[in-house]
Amino acid sequence: MLQISSKAPDFEVSGIDENGGERIFSLKELLAQNKNIVLYAYPKDNTPGCTQEACDFRDNFNRLTSKALVVGVSPDSIASHKKFMEKQGLNFILLSDPEHKILEPYGVWGEKTMCGKKYMGVIRSTFIITPDGTVKKSWDKVKVKGHVEEILKVLG
Repeated sequence: MLQISSKAPDFEVSGIDENGGERIFSLKELLAQNKNIVLYAYPKDNTPGCTQEACDFRDNFNRLTSKALVVGVSPDSIASHKKFMEKQGLNFILLSDPEHKILEPYGVWGEKTMCGKKYMGVIRSTFIITPDGTVKKSWDKVKVKGHVEEILKVLG
């Protein structure tokens, strides 16, 4: 997990923009917009917790975008992201990271346990990255309920 005040690792991965258009995104390009970035890592499209989290970001989009760009990342494919975006009416960037180019350097790909079985997966996490590329705040093992409000408090 990235430490506060550390430099956020750059990345370059495929994703879809807020309108569903596919393209390559990099941290450098996102930072060029001179806004904070709320980068949140989630396990899987169209699962209950991930859907609730995405819908909370969607429903608070106007409150958030005055302060930051919202960017979600998971190992899911572009096709999965497009279905997720369309089904839920999502209005922010979703990055596809099946090769863990973001998830591993950011420390959010790790061992998890479900029903007594251990497996590797995404540890639900969020980072606020300042326009200069520094990690301002991070959360790991995020509890979905109330999380967007926590983010808004940090963004001020």
